[in-house]
Amino acid sequence: TQFETNKTGNSSRTLALVLLAVLLLGLGAAFYFLVDNLRIPRDNSPEVIFTRDMMAHHAQAVEMATLIRDRSTDEELRQLTLDMILTQQNQIGQMQAWLNLWNVPQEGLEPPMGGTGEMMGMAPQQSVNDLTTLPITEAEISFLQLMIRHHEGGVFMAQDVLETRQGVVKRLAESIVAAQSGEIEYMESL
Repeated sequence: TQFETNKTGNSSRTLALVLLAVLLLGLGAAFYFLVDNLRIPRDNSPEVIFTRDMMAHHAQAVEMATLIRDRSTDEELRQLTLDMILTQQNQIGQMQAWLNLWNVPQEGLEPPMGGTGEMMGMAPQQSVNDLTTLPITEAEISFLQLMIRHHEGGVFMAQDVLETRQGVVKRLAESIVAAQSGEIEYMESL
């Protein structure tokens, strides 16, 4: 009977040690996850560069969408542009808040997208300005062509940061890829 008591006592201690080890591993994994996701990006980190670049990218999309929304009588196009304006302006606000939270300036020393904005779908300013003076049918077509290219650049930029461990940045990048890919298809159909 003493053998059985020792056997039961050893089993209980073994189980307790296993449970303690599992608990410690779980706490360690949770701590690593929190530290990794709460890591504050530095000024020239990929997350900060993406955030600044996407803010500039979104600002131009909002500008173009506003210009066409104000001129167009096409209800589908007006709804699409309103969705773009509201979504991207909201995302700009989120990204500005991140930069404040990360205690980094809203703008970097380098120009947005390293000065290669046209490669990222940014429209030349004259093309944006033309949206106000072209006959409305031409302006709508020009807008769709410019915005398709613009969204393709935005999707590329977002895909480039999908590997980040910064949770909020990754979720926004995933959202941009999904939403703008869908909008590209819709604009091509228009």
